[in-house]
Amino acid sequence: MSISQSFTLMNAMATLSLKADAQRYFFGYLWWILEPLLWVGVFYLVFEVLLGTGRADFLVFLAVGKLTFIWFSKSVSQSANSLLGSRGLIGKMDAPKWLFPLAVCHEGLYKQVAVFALLIVMLLYKGYAPSAAWLWLVPLAITQYLLIVGCGMLAALLVCMRQDFQLLVQLGMVFLLFMSGIFWDIDSIGNAALRENLLLVNPLASLIDLYRTVLMDGSAPLLTQWLTVLVESVVILAVLVWAYRALHYWIARRVVTQ
Repeated sequence: MSISQSFTLMNAMATLSLKADAQRYFFGYLWWILEPLLWVGVFYLVFEVLLGTGRADFLVFLAVGKLTFIWFSKSVSQSANSLLGSRGLIGKMDAPKWLFPLAVCHEGLYKQVAVFALLIVMLLYKGYAPSAAWLWLVPLAITQYLLIVGCGMLAALLVCMRQDFQLLVQLGMVFLLFMSGIFWDIDSIGNAALRENLLLVNPLASLIDLYRTVLMDGSAPLLTQWLTVLVESVVILAVLVWAYRALHYWIARRVVTQ
């Protein structure tokens, strides 16, 4: 199977899954934006209404962090079972195995386009003026997509090895929820060295910080910070693509025999 055929199949798998998912629920495609809104509403109720953060812009601050985190967490979590869940197809055709987690990640990308549109509407409604810096949303989203694909491929490979990793992936998402600055500000860390180390080892936290800089502050992101995340994402993805190629037949045997 050629690369172009693989990507055509991947896109077809993603779009068919989106249609099937929409037909499964009464509100259909509306759930693409309803679910993220509900998550933001729950966190706003807890951290602003009940606990009181004292930030006048907390709703937008929370929305930027939570909506980008949901894209990452849902895509990676769903990718984790993509190989085992495609046992029938893997047993019938000799396709690149990275195709299956990539299809799940691509499905999440389509949904996130609608979520970003919702986020822009929210920013305008709350009085944020559009600026040229908002154009940085595109390279930041591409960077996050590369990170999601790399982490999704890693999660799928680990679960293929041992299904116990499915539980660890879920636990990892909870850990990242609290460590990525979603409902608290990374800049509130007084120790500058600790803050820099957190952004280095947690590219998702760095991305959320960059999104807020672009959308809320209307400023261009710090290039070194963005390039660091981009390099980390590309390296993770490159290593996983190599691993999938090296383990091509092992993955197939492992999937069909479980």
